[in-house]
Amino acid sequence: MTPVSSHAPHGQSSLRTVQVLGGGNAGSSAHVRSLASGLVARGVRVTVCAPVEADHRYDFTGAGADHVHVPRSSDPASVAALRAACADADLVHAHGLHASFRAVLALSGRRTPLVVTWHDRAHAEGARAHLVRLLERRVVKAASVVLGTTSALVDRARRTGARDARLAAVAMPAPGRAAEHDDPDRLRPKIRAELGATGRPLLIAVGSLERHRGYDVLLDASRAWLRLDPVPLVVIAGEGVLRADLQRRIEDEELPVRLIGRRDDVSELLAAADVALMPSSWESRSVLAQEALHARVPLVATEVGGVPELVGDAAELVPYGDAKALADAVVRLLGDPERRELLRERGARQTATWPTEDETVAQVLSVYDELTQPRFVI
Repeated sequence: MTPVSSHAPHGQSSLRTVQVLGGGNAGSSAHVRSLASGLVARGVRVTVCAPVEADHRYDFTGAGADHVHVPRSSDPASVAALRAACADADLVHAHGLHASFRAVLALSGRRTPLVVTWHDRAHAEGARAHLVRLLERRVVKAASVVLGTTSALVDRARRTGARDARLAAVAMPAPGRAAEHDDPDRLRPKIRAELGATGRPLLIAVGSLERHRGYDVLLDASRAWLRLDPVPLVVIAGEGVLRADLQRRIEDEELPVRLIGRRDDVSELLAAADVALMPSSWESRSVLAQEALHARVPLVATEVGGVPELVGDAAELVPYGDAKALADAVVRLLGDPERRELLRERGARQTATWPTEDETVAQVLSVYDELTQPRFVI
């Protein structure tokens, strides 16, 4: 009998993994797409279990993976579909809390190793927060290894009871297809004109319109920018439950803010911006922060979660909930072109320290090997 590696030499059967996604936010979905591509290139057989719309958007099949439609729901039919997809898997890797919980249910009674990646913290209040803690404990108890995208998430997993929690190497999500081909310098004036920001500074925030994003604080801060000449335009790209409340405030207080809904051209929006804003109460490995630094756009962000670890000295960091600090930081940046250029240079240096896609795949594959070797065939 001889051990079998994931590279499957001489026609031996290769390692088969199942990647499980829930709804999949932009970061986790792009990560799974990149991971699938890298694993397939190394001889690993990959099946991605995710809603069909996720495959349409991220093209897991185009990366060489098989795709199995599994709805976001944890109802018995969805769990059964996932259980069938995992039937002959050597290892299952779930991304996010709810996908991980479904994987735990689907693997019940089996000895298949489960790797879990926490890309972010679940945001919940009241009774729902208690449910989230119960789900987290159930997941980490069942997982062979928990990978956290920030040190804070690794610490949370350990406090929750994970027997093996490690910091994950996660590459920056690849730019959208349009961003790969279009010239930012050509698009910039067009996008600024479309948004109504010709002749005035453009400030961009991106993310779902939910309480933890801190957009109420951003609206408070925007009042201070009414005193500037010209008045900056704040554009928020995203959808969510707070849209009506935010729109009402914008109109009642005549704030220089536009809600433009969910957009697929975030890279282009950032390239057109003077400053990117991230006023959240919590962020892990923020996609917006990564894209802003990569696009050389000065970033003003709250000093929360994994943000300081991610951006280093390449952004202006302010306390969460402090509208004055946020407003003042933006005013200083808009009035100081040398500071903006310094942040651009620091951003370029910081992005060079982030893991590459190859490093990300190599770390994950080493975890898989730990959990599945030795594997023998006769």
